[in-house]
Amino acid sequence: MSIPDFQTLMRPLLALHQDGHEHINRDLVSALADQFGLTEDDRRQMLPSGRARMFDNRVGWAKTYISNAGLIRAPRRGVSVITDFGARVLAEQAGQINLKFLAALSEDTSQKNDKALLVNDGVDAKPDLISTQETPEELFENAYSRMRADIERQLLARVMENPPEFLERIIVDLLVRMGYGGSRKDAGEAIGRSGDEGIDGIIKEDPLGLDIIYLQAKRYEGTVGRPDLQKFAGALQGQRAKKGIFITTSSYSREAKDYVTRIDAKIILIDGARLAGLMFDHGVGVSVNTVYESKRIDADYFDEA
Repeated sequence: MSIPDFQTLMRPLLALHQDGHEHINRDLVSALADQFGLTEDDRRQMLPSGRARMFDNRVGWAKTYISNAGLIRAPRRGVSVITDFGARVLAEQAGQINLKFLAALSEDTSQKNDKALLVNDGVDAKPDLISTQETPEELFENAYSRMRADIERQLLARVMENPPEFLERIIVDLLVRMGYGGSRKDAGEAIGRSGDEGIDGIIKEDPLGLDIIYLQAKRYEGTVGRPDLQKFAGALQGQRAKKGIFITTSSYSREAKDYVTRIDAKIILIDGARLAGLMFDHGVGVSVNTVYESKRIDADYFDEA
């Protein structure tokens, strides 16, 4: 079953509080997961950033919205209990509790104070509140993912537009940024000096040069197959080397990927998509435009009051 959106979770979440008892957040999450028949794989699905589980995050946002509407309250950290107002809403609202309803509820209570609830499906609410099924965090992360994917496509296109030797410069810059090769001067001298068949260069594995990694770079548009990897592995064997990195701007065949898992030498395959991703992550060929910080409430700060 697909993971329910955070608006779908609002009423079931509030209903779990209807006994009037205090509820621990992790118990609520587990109860909702069971209620919606989620599998362990569903529960483990992460947000695009990989920083939080998607279902837990959606339950958290559903809880935030119904709490802000005054339907539940938090007597202490990680614990929630229904309010008298929340119990009334649960009893009088038979339909879905969502952002549209909460917006109408806010207008209704501000005008009528303690008078009986009058819920009307036709009450206007902000269109952006009504239509969204993504939490604010998901909206932000998905927008970031789309922007990143577009920049990575542009990076790869720029690499292909430049001469083949420019790829060597990119590899040097990237590996140095990742902590390999010592200084850029040392790494730059290593690239292209080997001259051995099947090897384009060597680079230090660490700044002290305790081990050497052999490199092969191919600016390709076609798929790199098993023969190319066999040639590279043979060159490594000729150098009595155990470690290599094969980088291409295209992709690898299934046979090529399978081959490197069955040989003694450790060969890391970096295709065009991963190359662009690493360039993005380590600031090669890109510059910082704007930085946004995602923050949360520091509950410990307020608990100390």
